[in-house]
Amino acid sequence: MKKASLTCLGLLLLSCSAFAQTPPAVPDAAASDPKALGIMQGFPPAADKTVRIADGSGWKFPQIRWAFSHTRELGPTVDVWRGGGKPTALPVAERKDLDNVAFTTMDGKPMTWIQSLAANYVDGVIVLHKGRVVYEKYFGALDAHTPHTLMSSTKSFVGTLAAMLVEEGKLDPSALVTRYVPEMKDSAYADATVRQVMDMTTGVQYSEKYADPNAEIWQYVAAGGWFPLRPDYKGPRTLYGFLQNLKKEGDHGQAFAYKTPNAELLGWIVQRVAGKPMAQLLSETIWQKIGAEEDTLFAVDSVGTATAGGGLATTLRDFARVGEMFRLDGRYNGQQIVPKTVIDDIRKGGDKEHFAKAGYTTLPGWSYRDMWWISHNEHGAYTMRGIHGQALWIDPKAEMVIARFASNPVAANPANDPISLPAYMELAKYLMKSD
Repeated sequence: MKKASLTCLGLLLLSCSAFAQTPPAVPDAAASDPKALGIMQGFPPAADKTVRIADGSGWKFPQIRWAFSHTRELGPTVDVWRGGGKPTALPVAERKDLDNVAFTTMDGKPMTWIQSLAANYVDGVIVLHKGRVVYEKYFGALDAHTPHTLMSSTKSFVGTLAAMLVEEGKLDPSALVTRYVPEMKDSAYADATVRQVMDMTTGVQYSEKYADPNAEIWQYVAAGGWFPLRPDYKGPRTLYGFLQNLKKEGDHGQAFAYKTPNAELLGWIVQRVAGKPMAQLLSETIWQKIGAEEDTLFAVDSVGTATAGGGLATTLRDFARVGEMFRLDGRYNGQQIVPKTVIDDIRKGGDKEHFAKAGYTTLPGWSYRDMWWISHNEHGAYTMRGIHGQALWIDPKAEMVIARFASNPVAANPANDPISLPAYMELAKYLMKSD
């Protein structure tokens, strides 16, 4: 595997804290608009405007601004069926005044809401207030009916499914992983509990340092099939095989450490306990029940295993419906979809001391629970997060949900947090005052 070609490949599905620095002289949002650049336009597109996975162009900037909205055209996927019912209505009460909501970034710069969208290379954003769409915009290659990659926001769906199985008494969070997946008996997870996996407090040797050719990240992308393998490659070729090869590093249960293999293992556990593939389980448990407009989809490896660490892609409106369902304590579309006890467990958060050890300077006082990020701020906000700026922000006090897709050239969320987090809070306060 050629390390240089893969530098941008790891933008897929992975940690939002450990990699990717700002490229030199990167064009701004307007200059990198894929339509303005002619990316993948024409029949066929020009050679220098064509995006592929095989040559690495699908993970480079600005090509990602097209690729993130065309996941199913670039690699194998499986549908998550929406069901045969009518979509739930999303009442519209547009607020044009929101563009001018002013706030100050974490580094002291004045900015408005509309300016923040361009600064973070937003592809699409919806704001719901009390269940009504008060703001909806699309940019670049995205429109209302096109699925966009969720990246690591996928993990929160998998964590929720696991928490639901716990609530049903089918999954014991205190049990060892090997109770459900005995294939892990010789791996780093042999003495880890399900809860430690769910909250990412495992001691697993896994590095996403791209400068290190021996880092486990290269085994992960190879096993997932997200880049052509060299003829002499002898490592695992499936996500299951990759997980079984991981080694231990430190003790479990001592600190939060965000590592994507935990989500892949949790996906394995969930599917094993439920006796169903991830796409079918998500469809039956959530997607058919929320009244989604569109099917969603999962990226899969060479044997059809759904990528639990970051393989989902969905439309912005359906993403917002999921957020509204969580805001309403799991009750939506006339039914209780996720038990309120599960929502309560997520919102209470995890161990703050364990989380602090990870050193997230933009997330002081936060925690992690059931693969959700919990702010513990004055509004009790909690969120799904994915690299390059994917987010589902739920603010219970302000009765606000923000669903956002982006293609920021910097993968790590600390690049957009100094703008995004103050913007979310100021928008929430503005909506509460002006309601």
